[in-house]
This record gives sequence, structure tokens and C-alpha cells, in this order.
Amino acid sequence: MNMILKRETLYSLEQYSRIRPEFRTTVIEHKENRRVQLGEHATLHFEDSLTMQYQVQEMLRLERIFDASGIEQELEVYNPLIPDGTNWKATFMIEYEDTDERRKELMRLAGIEKKVWVQVEGCDRVHAIANEDMDREADGKTSAVHFLRFELAPEMINLVKQGAAIYAGIDHPSYQARVRLQKEVRDSLEDDLD
Repeated sequence: MNMILKRETLYSLEQYSRIRPEFRTTVIEHKENRRVQLGEHATLHFEDSLTMQYQVQEMLRLERIFDASGIEQELEVYNPLIPDGTNWKATFMIEYEDTDERRKELMRLAGIEKKVWVQVEGCDRVHAIANEDMDREADGKTSAVHFLRFELAPEMINLVKQGAAIYAGIDHPSYQARVRLQKEVRDSLEDDLD
């Protein structure tokens, strides 16, 4: 179960400096079971308390933030990305190595973030609620990074708890994908639900 991060639950800069290598290894391993590749150029990275704690700790370290107000500001940014028991939250990334190709594809893929979905076996698809923090589409092109929320009905949560398969995909006119989540990913996402 995910918990909202609080200042008291974070490591101090000094503590984090000592444990960072081990903590980083733990988080990287954890993230492997929360990553879903959708076709060749799109990935969902499902977030939770641990992935967000890592983000906050890294930001505090990089920016050398140690005062209470600065820490609270970081928590305000990252806590909304932690699932609350009835949803899954994910960072959605569109990845093209070549800069020119990426620019062209982001134009072609405008609106893709609204076409990403998850589906619990036996239920309807749930389309993402995208970018609640800010609009990430400008000049007729989409952004390479989006923040998505998938709200699940109680029956969907019950089915996941009973072991139902989970699928994810994209239904955009210029990009389609559909995958069944691997057992390790499915089980990790089940842990996000009440």
C-alpha cells in the first residue's frame, strides 16, 4: 500500500549520501516490475511511494535543499503522483533517439496521452486522465513526457485482487499497441490497490 511522503519519512541529505548506492539499486530493481513497453517508442512507468521517494531524495540532493519549506515544495510536486488505492499513476514517455524524428513524431502523435488505456480482464478499458498538473500539448505537438492517472471502479479492483489479467495499450490513429502485463508487473500494480 502506498503512503503519502512526509518530511519525517525522508532521509536527511547526510543520511541519503550514505545509503544512496544501496537505495538506488533497490529502486532500479523495483522499477523493473513497474515498467510497461507499449510498442517500440512508448513506455509507461507506474509510480508509487518508493519511486516518488527516490525522485524527491534525488531532487533534494541535486538542489542541496535541506530547509523545511524547500522540502515541502518538493513533496507538493511529487505526492500527487502516488496512487491512492483506487487508481494507478504513471509517467508516460515517448522515446525517439533522433531529435528530428522525435520532433516530427510528436507532431504526428498529438493527443496520444488521451488514447492510452489499461484494462482489467472482463471489464471495459479505462482511458488515462492526462497531465492534471499542466497542459503538455503546444503548437500542435505533444510532449515527450506525460503524467497519467487511471481511475478504477470497485469491481475492477476486486477482479485484480482475485488475479485477473491486466492489459495496457494505445489507440491513437498514428500509434497502436496492446500488451498483457507480465505477472511481476501485474502483481506490483495489485499492491497499489486497496
